[in-house]
Amino acid sequence: MARNADGALVLFSGGQDSATCLAWALSRFDRVETVGFDYGQRHRVELDVRNDFRAEVIHRFPDWAERLGDDHRLDAGVIGQLGATGMTENIAIEMAENGLPNTFVPGRNLLFFTLAAALAYRRGLRVIVGGMCETDYSGYPDCRDDTLKAQQVALSLGLDRRITIETPLMWLDKAETFALARDIGGEPLLDMIIENTHTCYLGDRSARHAWGYGCGTCPACALRSGGWSKFKAEAA
Repeated sequence: MARNADGALVLFSGGQDSATCLAWALSRFDRVETVGFDYGQRHRVELDVRNDFRAEVIHRFPDWAERLGDDHRLDAGVIGQLGATGMTENIAIEMAENGLPNTFVPGRNLLFFTLAAALAYRRGLRVIVGGMCETDYSGYPDCRDDTLKAQQVALSLGLDRRITIETPLMWLDKAETFALARDIGGEPLLDMIIENTHTCYLGDRSARHAWGYGCGTCPACALRSGGWSKFKAEAA
């Protein structure tokens, strides 16, 4: 596959989706940098496994290692000052009156992309890659394709520079996301995603399942475990 000489900035949280997007970008762009956000999330262990995943990329994929650039970690703690959510406070995860789970953090992805675009501008990068999806997700409105297309227009206008937001997982379910990782990097990449990423909303890494670490019961674990089961069934 011909690579894109332009650079890309990947929103890399340390979860399954963003890790798959990082591999996707490394297979397509000559220079790839990563950015993570500390917003006081309950599962901030994801910020730690980011380093492990990047180290495994360098160790297992020499070609990708040459393209993997700097990592950036930005403080987005202001999010926690705007109100309690199931992602930032030790409260039960449940559905809210607006029909969304209380793990929805209003404005989170909008802020993330704004910060990422400012960073990309400084770093000379024109493509921002995110793992948002509206096929197999929790209903967050800032993950929708229309939202991100609108934000792409706003960022390009506001920076007076063409910014492209790529969302390679937008129309994939979790099983297809596992399949995409296998297609990009084979069993080594699948192993890395299982062992060196974190998705569980509760930040639980005490239990190792076939699909990775997590409590096994929160919505994020349910999506990931269900996706793994479907992926294995379809691969059989």
